[in-house]
Amino acid sequence: MEHMLLLFIFFIPILGLSNGTETEQDFTWHLKKIPQIVRERTFSLDSPKFEAKPKLELNSVCGIECQRKLPVPSLSDLKNLLSYETVFENGTRTLTEVNVLGAVPDPAANTTTRRPLRKKRQIYGTDSRFSIYDKRFMTNFPFNTAVKVSTGCSGILVSPKHVLTAAHCLHNGKDYVKGSKRLRVGLMKTKSRGNGRKRKGAKRSRREISVAKEDPKAATELRQQSKGDERKQRRSGRKQGTSDGLPSFQWTRVKSTHIPKGWFKGGVSGDIALDYDYAVLELKRPHKRKYMELGISPTIKMMPGSMIHFSGFDNDRSGQLVYRFCSISDESNDLFYQYCDAEPGSTGSGIYLRLKEPNKKKWKRKIIAVYSGHQWVDINGEQQDYNVAVRITPLKYAQICFWIHGNDGNCTQG
Repeated sequence: MEHMLLLFIFFIPILGLSNGTETEQDFTWHLKKIPQIVRERTFSLDSPKFEAKPKLELNSVCGIECQRKLPVPSLSDLKNLLSYETVFENGTRTLTEVNVLGAVPDPAANTTTRRPLRKKRQIYGTDSRFSIYDKRFMTNFPFNTAVKVSTGCSGILVSPKHVLTAAHCLHNGKDYVKGSKRLRVGLMKTKSRGNGRKRKGAKRSRREISVAKEDPKAATELRQQSKGDERKQRRSGRKQGTSDGLPSFQWTRVKSTHIPKGWFKGGVSGDIALDYDYAVLELKRPHKRKYMELGISPTIKMMPGSMIHFSGFDNDRSGQLVYRFCSISDESNDLFYQYCDAEPGSTGSGIYLRLKEPNKKKWKRKIIAVYSGHQWVDINGEQQDYNVAVRITPLKYAQICFWIHGNDGNCTQG
């Protein structure tokens, strides 16, 4: 049943669009001219202490009403916010100042239908997440683009050597978090259980030893889950070995990390700048998997069913890849506010949707936002909770593309 539902979700391009007005909407990836990010100067900084504790939930974030009142950033603001820090695997750090050419105000709408206040939670009503077990899905696009970051977050492959994730998975606004000095990324693999259990006393595989070294708790939970699944199979009368296997991870070192200066300075609002909660990790070795391309975030009304999708490694389902989809509740120029069911661990996942390619009948998935996690935001003087995502605007597209390619020549349109 789960397989049929997933097939329906991923191979039917538009869900719930039945009346004539909606089907005539233009759900297309439109090419836009992208501002240019130009490197000006790079300075060496003192090495970070790497002593911060991960901060998965942010308080006093500039919320929906606050965002609407923010002034449009000046060119000087943009140059400051889009300058960036780079941390290398040996612990050294640099600051790169940039210039921004051809920037125009983002015309994204700020208002949509508002929902009533809700109590703090990260699972809203019935848990609508799907754990992906089937190897046919797990090892193929788009699920195989999801990765695990060693600080406890998720991320998504955006090139043969780059991963997009959330900045606060690496930095709490004051210092880099513990564990980010020896940062690693886990690319998903599947481990077949075979046609029976291992002989008592059999040696562990290199893969199991690697997982145990990187994340002993995850390795223990994987073994316990495997045993539990075997017991369930025996009770249900199914033969062992019918499953395609559980995911394990091939861990790769991170060569360097880029984080926008806007995350450190709090942007023009003076608070933690949730709208700059994104980072790019450069892997030490390239992979050969299919990755997900970047896209510029459309407004809600330009999305089929206003639906978004993302997959990550939620802490409450250790060792499992978890997929979910939901509709957007509200938006500002830089953020999506939604009630997608998610737990810590999925932070940093790439949010994507599927639109038609220009002048073609084919539909294509692209990343349009980074899942920042559960946050409290200020609305009309009251604290309200949402699961929040950082939109990829033309400026952020230009910066991320610049980090990936090392120049602006490949980032003129998006």
